[in-house]
Amino acid sequence: MLNALLSDDRPRSPILAIALLAILIVLALAPFLFTGAQAINTAAKICVFIVLVASYDLLLGYTGIVSFAHTMFFGIGGYGVGLALYNWGPTWTAIGAGLVIALIVGAVLAFVVGLVSLRVRAIFYAMITLAVASAFAILAGQLSDFTGGEDGRSFRTPEWLRPTTHILEAPVFGTEITGRVIVYYVVFIGALLLFLAALRIVNSPFGRVLQAIRENDFRAEAMGYNVVYYRTLANCLAAAMAVLAGALYALWLRYIGPDTTLSFAIMLDILLMVVIGGMGTMYGAVCGATLFVLAQNYLQKLMATASQATEAIPLLSSLLHPDRWLLVLGLLFVLSVYFFPTGIVGKLRERRSPAGGRKAPS
Repeated sequence: MLNALLSDDRPRSPILAIALLAILIVLALAPFLFTGAQAINTAAKICVFIVLVASYDLLLGYTGIVSFAHTMFFGIGGYGVGLALYNWGPTWTAIGAGLVIALIVGAVLAFVVGLVSLRVRAIFYAMITLAVASAFAILAGQLSDFTGGEDGRSFRTPEWLRPTTHILEAPVFGTEITGRVIVYYVVFIGALLLFLAALRIVNSPFGRVLQAIRENDFRAEAMGYNVVYYRTLANCLAAAMAVLAGALYALWLRYIGPDTTLSFAIMLDILLMVVIGGMGTMYGAVCGATLFVLAQNYLQKLMATASQATEAIPLLSSLLHPDRWLLVLGLLFVLSVYFFPTGIVGKLRERRSPAGGRKAPS
């Protein structure tokens, strides 16, 4: 049963299995384990970015496609649902219609960009996607009457998804079951299902072909596979997953804007998460997204505590000042790439020999 659920792709490392199980349990019970708004927001963001990073790894890690347009599809999902709720009212019909429109727009754009651009070399494709994503972000910012421009749009959700709505009168394990809890589990279950679907895709015959194209596209084409067709289809699947992730994020935030979905900084974050977790390993999306989002939200607080604790050492205290958290985050990234060149998941799997499960000789 577990093998079928994981598409016969087990963690293959006891440390990784324990870490993944711990992440799953904490995310599943987050509303009951944490009371602060920041902790719940962090858990929801981790769920969304696991899907977003997994969808990008389908392109980069499994197919060898370098794209800078992934946040465009993320934004299409967010704007599709957000603008539908803003213009058509807080109904489930608006959510469904906005999601369908976003998926169609995202799939068409991914198909057109992929079909036109995937015939060129990787670096040229990356530049084309960067230009398309930049144009889309500029367009979203300038169409202020429709999108809200740089300020974005805040919108209401259906009553069952509102924080002020009490679903149950009595608390459950000391937690009030409000619309906020419901929308969290919409995000969590949606992310879990999408991640399992991504696992199924990469472990299917289709996924094997993608990996063959990544290793040597000329050899794959010589074997009879239409490389452009498979790359375009992978581009469309990854775009659809990113659209769904954007829709989940919009429902959680109840707000859409360029900074939350279309920013190029988000694209860089996705790249970092893929590299930290391990390219070509779906479990790397879980590890990379979890560690990076936690660092984004809590590293500054940890540094503030460490800075106060080392006040007796002026130089160290100054280096650990919370204003320098981005510097420390960059340093941690450099160290992670140096010590884990194949990512966290890749490194953990390398420590297991194929036969006996013992540490591989160095």
